Amino acid sequence: MDESLWSKVDAYATDLFGLLDPVLASVVSRSEEEDLPAIQVSECQGKFLEILVRGCRAKRVLEVGTLGGFSTIFLARGVGPGGTVVTLELEPRHAAVARESLRESGLEHRVEVREGDAHESLSRMVTEGVEPFDFVFIDAEKSGYPRYLDPVLRLSRPGTMLVADNVVRRGEVVDAGSDDPDVRGIREFNARVAAAPGLEATILQTVGTKGHDGLLIAVLT
Repeated sequence: MDESLWSKVDAYATDLFGLLDPVLASVVSRSEEEDLPAIQVSECQGKFLEILVRGCRAKRVLEVGTLGGFSTIFLARGVGPGGTVVTLELEPRHAAVARESLRESGLEHRVEVREGDAHESLSRMVTEGVEPFDFVFIDAEKSGYPRYLDPVLRLSRPGTMLVADNVVRRGEVVDAGSDDPDVRGIREFNARVAAAPGLEATILQTVGTKGHDGLLIAVLT
């Protein structure tokens, strides 16, 4: 496997389609300056999310894991004028960086950044009976993935699309005996999705600047 070639192809696609515009480049720079972990989606993956949101005409998007707001901007662009993104972030410093990036992008009016533990935020939204979401993107701590599924489904409707990042873990997901809590969490999450009534799902492996990983994509029928 030639990882340098994967990165070159990502760079080719990013340049070809102009995916790293000045706003997004500024988000990356700000995140680096604030020492946020460089674990955001790639430019190609971010655009893929935006295209999915546009394609299913989603107007209400839920994101679990904001980080510096890189993927959030793609999602906010996808919902278009009148759309809403609710994004959940545990770390106040990350949320502050994301808010500044959203202000610079001019999309802050489309996005609500909720700070705090995502499990608690999701439970609160279920209790509040908030309007269902059309699209959900999960990209947070991997060991916590299994606990996200039930509240996320309760906040969904028939036709809601669910995308979860980092579900292959460099292929380690096939190791049933792994003692890595992230791998164990992802394996449990994937199994729960597979067993959930009314969910049609698949996993797509991905390679690129982020290495070898994958996306779980599901639709609630």
